[in-house]
Amino acid sequence: MSFPIFADLSYLVAAALFIFGLKRLQSPATARTGNLMAAIGMLIAIVVTLLDRDVVSYEMILVGVVVGSLIGAISARAVQMTAMPQMVAIFNGFGGGASALVAMAEFYRLAGEGVEISIASGISIMVGTLIGAVTFSGSMIAFGKLQGLVTAAPVTYPLQKTFNSLLLVTMLAMAVYLIAFEPNLNVFLAFLGVGLLLGVLSVVPIGGADMPVVISLLNSYSGLAAAAAGFVIDNRVLIISGSLVGAAGLILTRIMCVAMNRSLANVLFGAFGTGEPAAASVGVGDTDATVRDVTAEDAAMVLAYARSVIFVPGYGMAVAQAQHAVRELADVLKSRGVDVRFAIHPVAGRMPGHMNVLLAEANVPYDELFAMDEINHAFESTTVAIVIGANDVVNPAARNDTSSPIYGMPILNADQAENILILKRSLRPGFAGIDNQLFYNAKTMMLFGDAKDSVTKLITESKAA
Repeated sequence: MSFPIFADLSYLVAAALFIFGLKRLQSPATARTGNLMAAIGMLIAIVVTLLDRDVVSYEMILVGVVVGSLIGAISARAVQMTAMPQMVAIFNGFGGGASALVAMAEFYRLAGEGVEISIASGISIMVGTLIGAVTFSGSMIAFGKLQGLVTAAPVTYPLQKTFNSLLLVTMLAMAVYLIAFEPNLNVFLAFLGVGLLLGVLSVVPIGGADMPVVISLLNSYSGLAAAAAGFVIDNRVLIISGSLVGAAGLILTRIMCVAMNRSLANVLFGAFGTGEPAAASVGVGDTDATVRDVTAEDAAMVLAYARSVIFVPGYGMAVAQAQHAVRELADVLKSRGVDVRFAIHPVAGRMPGHMNVLLAEANVPYDELFAMDEINHAFESTTVAIVIGANDVVNPAARNDTSSPIYGMPILNADQAENILILKRSLRPGFAGIDNQLFYNAKTMMLFGDAKDSVTKLITESKAA
C-alpha cells in the first residue's frame, strides 16, 4: 500500500473518530469515552501528517509538543472548575490564533518566494486570517470579562455597528487587493491588525449575561478558522475536524439563543445584562413585598418531611465550589427515601454545560441530571425545589412580566413546587441585572450566606433532624 493511500485511510479513520466522539458528547454518561475517541483521532491525524508532509524541523516540533503538553497538564491540574469558562475562552482564542498563524505563514512563504498566489489559495489565506484574528482577540476579551480583568458590563458607543461594518468592508477591500493585485506584506499586516481590532470591538458590547452564547459562538469561529487553515495547507482531516467544530458550535449557539428566547443578532448587538448587577429593588415594584428569611434548622425541618426534592444549581454554586457539599446533601436525602433530581437550565452558569461539569466532578449520578424540558413538568408535584445560586433561569418575570428584558425566556418552573428554598448571598440580581420575583413568593424560604456553608449547615441539621 502506498503512503498516500495509507494517509487517506488514516485520515478517514480519524474523521470517523471525531464524528463518533462528538456524538458521544451528547450525554454525560458517554462524554468521557467520546472525548477519548476524539483525542485518539487527533493523535492519528497528527502522526500521519508529520509522516506525510515535508517537515522543516522535527526538533522544533518536539519542543513545541513538550512545552504545549506541560502547559496543558499544569492548566488541567491548577485551574479551578469555577474558572473553566475562562479556560474554554482561552482555548478558543488559541485555536483561532493558531489557524491565523498557519494562514500568515503560507502568505509569507508565497510572497517571499515571489510565487503568484492563486485565487483559491488567496481566499483561503484571507478567510483563515480574518476568522482566526477575530476569534483570538474576541476570545481574549471574553476571557477578560469572565475573569474580571475587563468590565463585564456592555461597552457601547455611538455608531458602533456602523464602525464595525466599515472595518469589515475595509478588510474585504484589502483582501481583494492582496489576492487580485499585489501580495504586499505591509497591507497584509494591516489586514491582520484590523481583524484583531474587529474581534475586540465585536465582544466588548456584549454583557456578562450573554457570555455562554459568546463562548459557543467563538468556539464555532475557531472551528471555521481551522477549516480555512486546512484549505490553506491542503489537509483534509483539518478541514473535516474544523467543519465539525464550526457546525457544532453554531448548533450549540442556536440552542443557547432559543433557551433565552433571543436572536443571535440581539445577543451580539443588544448590550444585554450588566454583568455587575446593582442591588435589588425590594418587592418587584411592590414596596410591601417581603422575603422570608429562614435558618438552616428551619429549612432542614421542611426537608425532613419531603417526598421529593429538585436541586436547581446556578453560578453561585460554582463560585462557592459547593458541588461536593450539594452531592452530600443529596445523598443524605436519598438515604431517607427522598426522590432527588437535578434540573439543568441550558444557560445556567457561564458556559454551556457548566453545571453538568461541576456536578460530574462531584460524582453526582448522570441519571439524576435532567434537562429543562425533561423535568419542568415535575416541579408541580415536588415537595421542595432547592435553588442554589441560580437567578434569572428561575425568575417568573420571564413568564408574566411583559416589560421584563427576559420576558419569553424559558425558565425552570421552580415556583410551581410546594416549597422553594433559595440559597443566596443576598438579594442582588443575576447577570440580567433585574430583580427576581421568586424571592417574594409566599412559598419561598431564603437561606442567606455562602452556598457551601449553607449546604454544609443543611447537611448537619438534616442528619440531626
